[in-house]
This record gives sequence, structure tokens and C-alpha cells, in this order.
Amino acid sequence: MQETIDLIAKYGYAILFLYSLGGGFVALVGASILSFAGKMDLTLSILVAAVANFLGDWLLFYLARYQKAMMQPYLAKHRRKLALVHLLMRRYGSVILIVKKYIYGFKTLVPLAIALTSYSLVKFNLYNAVGAILWSVSIGILGYFSGGILIKGFEILGDYPALAPLFVLFLIGGLWLWLSRATKRR
Repeated sequence: MQETIDLIAKYGYAILFLYSLGGGFVALVGASILSFAGKMDLTLSILVAAVANFLGDWLLFYLARYQKAMMQPYLAKHRRKLALVHLLMRRYGSVILIVKKYIYGFKTLVPLAIALTSYSLVKFNLYNAVGAILWSVSIGILGYFSGGILIKGFEILGDYPALAPLFVLFLIGGLWLWLSRATKRR
């Protein structure tokens, strides 16, 4: 187990960067826990996650706006979701660019949907930067301060390996139940 932790700590920033291009919640929490354990630096982890998250959204925006032919097959599959994002933009405005960082599934769709409109690239980059910074700081600090609890939980799972599958089933079941209720048509 210690070898795995040392390996993650060695390549952790690169893993965090790559994972944060597409979201990064789990990687940032993991880096925060490793920062709590003294294996990584919290400030550097937050900075890496923020930069990668910003770049990932910027790349999606760029591809959807300037490479429409390449993105068309993906966009065609998600018309309903893109329409929902447009409705949310009308209702809540640019704040959705910050809030979407915390909502699973919207992280990819919002930049794509906004790129299909005449929304300003400068304005998008401004809100995207603010959102990436707020997201990485809040999740990083939350992960850091809950690091002791999470490490203790992993130690208990290590002491009682039979609990690990039950924990995973409970976690997946709870997530499935929540997602099915949250995405149910009304």
C-alpha cells in the first residue's frame, strides 16, 4: 500500500493535471488527502487543478466554436442536454459557468453549448477562470480538512477488507438512486 501511495505522490501532479482537464473532483480530493498526509503540497495541487480545469473548458469551447464539423457527431447526440443548458443560461446568466464546475455532467456540456452561441470568448474565459479558482480552492480545502476522517475510513476498510465491497455497493447504489431521482422526467 505504501508503494502505491509513494508512486501516486511522485506522479500525483501529472495525474491531477490530466484528470482535471475533464473534471478532476476525485483527483483533487485525492491530492488534498495526500497533502494532509504530507505527501503532496496543497497549494500546488490547487493551482494545478485550477489551471487544468480552466484549460479543459477552454479547449471544449474552442473545439465547439471553431471545429464544429469535428464536434457535430457528439453534439447531435446531446441536443436535449444542450437545449437545457441554453435555458439555464437564459434563466441564471453567466453564473452557470461557475456553478457548473460542481455539477457532474454539466462540466462538459456548458462550454459546448455556450460556444454554439455568440457568447464572448473573453467573457467566457473570465467566468471560466473565476469558476476554476473557486472550484479548486473550495474542493481542495474541503478535501484537506476532511483528510483525517477519510484516512481513518480507509484504514478501517484496510483492517476489515470484507467491508470494502459493501462500502462500494452502498456508494454506487446511493449514487445511482440520487442520479435517477435527479434526472427523472417530470
